[in-house]
Amino acid sequence: MATTAAPGLPEIERARERLDGIARVTPVYPSETFSRLAGRAVSLKAENLQRTGSFKIRGAYVKLSSLDPEQLATGVVAASAGNHGQAVAWAARELGAPATIFMPQDSPMAKFDATRNYGAEIELSAGSAIEESLEAAFAHVDETGGTFVHPYEDPVVISGQGTIGLELAEQVEELETIVIPIGGGGLASGISLALRAVRPGLRIVGVRAAGTMAGGSGYTIADGIAVKEPGELSTSILAKTLDDIVSVDDEQIAEAIVLLAERTKLVVEGAGAVSVAAILAGLAGGSGPALALLSGGNIDASLMVQVLRRGLALSGRYLVVLTRVLDQPGELAKLLDLLAGERVSVVDVLHQREAAGVPVGYTGVELTLLTRDPEHCDQLLEVMREWGYPVERLD
Repeated sequence: MATTAAPGLPEIERARERLDGIARVTPVYPSETFSRLAGRAVSLKAENLQRTGSFKIRGAYVKLSSLDPEQLATGVVAASAGNHGQAVAWAARELGAPATIFMPQDSPMAKFDATRNYGAEIELSAGSAIEESLEAAFAHVDETGGTFVHPYEDPVVISGQGTIGLELAEQVEELETIVIPIGGGGLASGISLALRAVRPGLRIVGVRAAGTMAGGSGYTIADGIAVKEPGELSTSILAKTLDDIVSVDDEQIAEAIVLLAERTKLVVEGAGAVSVAAILAGLAGGSGPALALLSGGNIDASLMVQVLRRGLALSGRYLVVLTRVLDQPGELAKLLDLLAGERVSVVDVLHQREAAGVPVGYTGVELTLLTRDPEHCDQLLEVMREWGYPVERLD
């Protein structure tokens, strides 16, 4: 089980030796797009390109490779919304250990399938929060004697995550601020401990998802950091190593995911995009070169479609409007021809004949239009009104 002593630089350096040939040294990409949008130099540490699709393989492999043969033979147990589970399953397979992973019942299918395909036995907990999966995993350990691999409250796991900090110190010379996602806090703890030891002058900022914080909705698209509060060990570390902790909402996260996909060609999940979202929102502080840690890329395909559409709408690339036409042959085609004349692509058309507020003899029409930017959206709304169509913009 987890202990309470934070790892130091020697432990993180030993973790790096264990990971040699196992974890990839992920690249750092400077981004002209994000630099322009943020008004400062921005670079991206692409841990979404790591084995199993996230940074988690670092801590999981270091932990499992430190167990003795008897512990490995008895088996390992973990609780995870997906990324930690995948990493533990992969590491267990490589080391020949059985693994049982407890996952929230609403875990993304992409993460569920990947964890199962790495050979782990999966148990879905009754609730949708990671805390409930943790409780079920603890009970399983008590029954079987297996070794529990905590996703963030373990100094050995934290030392593995800290190897990212050692890489960054060597990869990036000019850097003022680094922005790191926070769920349970293991990632930010490891990286900040390493950087405070080797690059003590850096500004280090953690980012949480607003939806899972006190007063939030209880939901976030950043499922990888959907933790109510960081752990006790992580909290004690972060209180000493971080300069600030900020939060971003799901709309900011969605916009960051879209920009990453469109401008950098990187697929990044919600938890991995919060760092970019914070920088773009001006929440990271400072004005010098900033680095966003992209912690993972395991986003469910169906969620990616939703996020892309929502993100495009927020950036003025999609316009959804409600209008009405005479319920007569050719009237809808007339409207579509007019839109085609404005060089507008129609993505979707939905008829609403029985909608409240639609007069007799008319049919409501919901249109999803592909647009260039917010100004183009405003122009289209105005021209549709000039054509005589009552139009309401839908969020």
